[in-house]
Amino acid sequence: MTAAGAPPIILVHGTRFSAGQWSPQLAALQEDFPVAAVDLPGHGARSAQPWSLNAATEIIASAVDSLDRGPALVIGHSLGGYASLEFARHHPGRLRGLVLAGASASTRGPWATPYRWVAGLVPRIPADRLTRWNDRLLRRLYPPEVVEATIRSGYAFHTLPAAWGEVLGRFDAEAMRHVAAPVLILNGEKDTLFRSGEMDFARAHPNARVELIPRAGHLANFDDPDAFTDAVRRFARQLPVRS
Repeated sequence: MTAAGAPPIILVHGTRFSAGQWSPQLAALQEDFPVAAVDLPGHGARSAQPWSLNAATEIIASAVDSLDRGPALVIGHSLGGYASLEFARHHPGRLRGLVLAGASASTRGPWATPYRWVAGLVPRIPADRLTRWNDRLLRRLYPPEVVEATIRSGYAFHTLPAAWGEVLGRFDAEAMRHVAAPVLILNGEKDTLFRSGEMDFARAHPNARVELIPRAGHLANFDDPDAFTDAVRRFARQLPVRS
């Protein structure tokens, strides 16, 4: 049963995935918190919707409103983390806390070069081939209960160039100054690329801290679902009550 005063939680998926990415967390958190996972534009059930950060922020805002429990703890992974930063800037009154998972690297400067290369390469590879590669990789690395919902939901390869085309060049640690709520920067210990700015991101916010999932990589919520969920649960329970 959801405890009185428990913050609602919105989960925002990463690049090419969908709300299915969060199936382990949804199952583990739903007894204690009102919780929902969204599909960003161009992903999952919104596959036909054009990508834009503005649309992404409104989808997150609508999900917060749909739970009807006031400001929410928003958890964003990778692309979803940057979309959540944009949401925090535009909708501060709807935010009770923010978890950035695999989204604490500047998307400006030299760091963006490999992502620009990938964004340009993906449209040249047939989507069915990319799907087979991703299915095989996920099934080789993770147990079915962790990844089958992601695999069933499919992948948004067609949206990747537009999504990262808008995110690249837009975010750095300064974005943290627009977040009017506590922040947990939750990274996989081995996610070297997306950890590259974690201390800068933490220093840019008066109420931010960093926590690492030991031995996990970029997909930390897949690598160690229990540790990831436990970190989210502890952070949620520490958030101040807001009306």
